[in-house]
Amino acid sequence: MLPLLHPKTYATLLGTLLGATLLGCATTPSPATPPTPRAVTAAVKVAPPYASTYRALPSSPTLLHNATILTGTGERIDGGDVLLVEGRIAAVGQHLTAPPGATILELTGKWVTPGIIDMHSHLGVYASPGVHAHSDGNESTSPNTAQVWAEHSVWPQDPGFAAALAGGVTSLMILPGSANLFGGRTVTLKNVPARTVQEMKFPGAPYGLKIACGENPKRVYGEGRKMAPSTRMGNMAGFRSAFIDAQKYRDDWARYAHEKLTKPDATPPARDLQNETLAGVLNGEIIVHNHCYRADEMAQMLDLAREFGFHIGTFHHAVEAYKIADLLAHEGTCAAMWADWWGFKMESLDGIRENIAMVDAAGACAVVHSDSEVGIQHLNQEAGKALAAGRRMGLTIPPEQAITWLTRNPARAIGVGERTGTLEVGKMADVAVWDREPFSVYAHAERVYVDGALLFDLHDPARQPVSDFALGYTPAGGAK
Repeated sequence: MLPLLHPKTYATLLGTLLGATLLGCATTPSPATPPTPRAVTAAVKVAPPYASTYRALPSSPTLLHNATILTGTGERIDGGDVLLVEGRIAAVGQHLTAPPGATILELTGKWVTPGIIDMHSHLGVYASPGVHAHSDGNESTSPNTAQVWAEHSVWPQDPGFAAALAGGVTSLMILPGSANLFGGRTVTLKNVPARTVQEMKFPGAPYGLKIACGENPKRVYGEGRKMAPSTRMGNMAGFRSAFIDAQKYRDDWARYAHEKLTKPDATPPARDLQNETLAGVLNGEIIVHNHCYRADEMAQMLDLAREFGFHIGTFHHAVEAYKIADLLAHEGTCAAMWADWWGFKMESLDGIRENIAMVDAAGACAVVHSDSEVGIQHLNQEAGKALAAGRRMGLTIPPEQAITWLTRNPARAIGVGERTGTLEVGKMADVAVWDREPFSVYAHAERVYVDGALLFDLHDPARQPVSDFALGYTPAGGAK
């Protein structure tokens, strides 16, 4: 099968893909650096199976010259430069000198930002076209399906990946759906053309666990199936029972590891895929990503985490996060939010457009996410909506802070903040060049780099990847 490349770029990139090897509410400025979520600092102790085979595509030295730079660290540089060398950020500042042979792009009037990171996407597991055969995001056969991994459903040929790239998205986390209390493991991907999900898999990124409170699990299991959970208290009991089992599983394996020191023939416990994932949460190796809307339920989930000694990395959707923004800041828990989705079910009724700005102003980790194959194409505009809503209520949040909602904060929340999400020397050269301020409704990503490789160019069809599935069709869906 051909890789997901436009025919004009196939010859250039085929050799690299085939040679891929295993790699390892007053008017107040927002705080520049919210607390780093505690969960993302935990190291993965055991190398998991299905390891990444991602390898950066070829790149050449490039100097992005004389643009407005939003570094993602809270800094803005007018008339600034960014130098990309060997897939890394080599320098950021003004009046930089390009190395011999480098491509120099004059970007007067343009803006440069880190590549956008969407930490709540279902691309690949709910692929386009949206037919039943592509519905692979919810293993809704039991309230606890912690044993499933989203990467085993990802279809790399989903045309949504290329559409997201055109919107400046360079990395994304794919989650299972929210039908279950425990939906399964997440996977973080680099947004590159590939034949297999392992070729997209962000090397070294920690796993996450998707869990869901609220209406979804109690509706899926309680209404039609007449089984637990059918209430919010049933949800909580299901969480607690599962973590009690996981504690025993973890302790049994710890006891075996101790016994093996003196008894080499000690018998190991039986493996259990559900409890392997939940024990990873208890050990701090797997980050919890919690679908949760209401403020009272988010507070209860934080209580649950305290009971079992783990940390909730991010509440996803979190339409009432503004009600507990101070609590989120204190706990070091992020909120990944929509700009303006609300009211489509009872638990979303109290969503407000000012949510993101208020969470940010409280010093908490605010993230703009999509949860949509369409929304992921214009996350810059979604952030612009949130900026405008904040300004209307008197919260003056500058562009250099707002860009962190799309870059630094999601990178930290999914555990890759040391490697991407900001324009800092040594980090991955994941970069977007915009034709104007990126939060404008008229803004377009003109050029998108992943690890320094130019993968999208608005003005060059040969640099606009097209999956095999989409070959032979126009963007509007008609035959060529």
